[in-house]
Amino acid sequence: MSSGPMSTGRPRLSRLTRLRRDRSLLLMTVPAVVLLLVFNYAPLFGLVTAFQEYDPLIGVWHSGWVGLEQFGQLLGDPLFWESTVNTLYLSFVQLVLFFPIPIALALLLNSVLSERLRNFVQSVVYLPHFFSWVLAITIFQQMLGGAGVLNQFLRGHDIGTWDVMTNPHTFALLVTSQAIWKEAGWSIIVFLAALAAINTDLYEAAAADGAGRWRRMWHITLPGLRGVVVLMLVLRLGNALSVGFEQFLVQRDAVGHDAADVLDTFSFYYGIATGNYSYGAAAGLFKSIISLLLIWGANKLAHAFGEDGLYRK
Repeated sequence: MSSGPMSTGRPRLSRLTRLRRDRSLLLMTVPAVVLLLVFNYAPLFGLVTAFQEYDPLIGVWHSGWVGLEQFGQLLGDPLFWESTVNTLYLSFVQLVLFFPIPIALALLLNSVLSERLRNFVQSVVYLPHFFSWVLAITIFQQMLGGAGVLNQFLRGHDIGTWDVMTNPHTFALLVTSQAIWKEAGWSIIVFLAALAAINTDLYEAAAADGAGRWRRMWHITLPGLRGVVVLMLVLRLGNALSVGFEQFLVQRDAVGHDAADVLDTFSFYYGIATGNYSYGAAAGLFKSIISLLLIWGANKLAHAFGEDGLYRK
């Protein structure tokens, strides 16, 4: 009695045959693989500078080895811990306020019956993703800044102005609003794809049984999205400490380093900008290790809820 691959009735193709069959697809992936190797994996070699007293004039091979000295200095630096707290706080605010928005937008767009209207709304909400952070912040400055549209309107009606762009106390809400405006439309792509994969027969059967729109959403749509939502949440947690270098770099002077310094800007200002490259590399490596632990913990949590997460058990 046959078992395993023979039970399908199809001969198993050799590796060479599969390479010939898929050569066109493999060739199309070569540029992406090269970019990944050059910009993501090759720079990992530079992490060795976190354990050195790196001097760019003599290079990595000849710089002195100091072991964990940079990390000891890092853990004793109050500015580092201030940046860490800011990063965690801003990540939490963005997770709570930003993460549900693309799901809600996807559900809203999916409920629009007119295809022309749906395509128009998608184009409008996608567009800000292609703006640079400098342009996005400039638009917010023109709308909410001291000389912006909002404050000009308030002055024209003898109402006190509203300090938004330079207020460190509301900075977390400001950057979250900017992220929602710029990226929420782009983030709905995955959720729209997941919604398109749900069997429409389920909706028809539920409607025939008398289920209304909200009941169909609760019992069909949301369960159909659960796996994708968990996966995106795991990825979001793994990237939680990378809250946005350029966004904070541009606005740091307006609100002060106490509010705007995160781990990425800390690595830049107190590492690269001062010529202390090893110190900046140590801060970056610390952030990467914490991100790895976060994504590992989130994936374990996904398994506990019966989802695959990034990988199966």
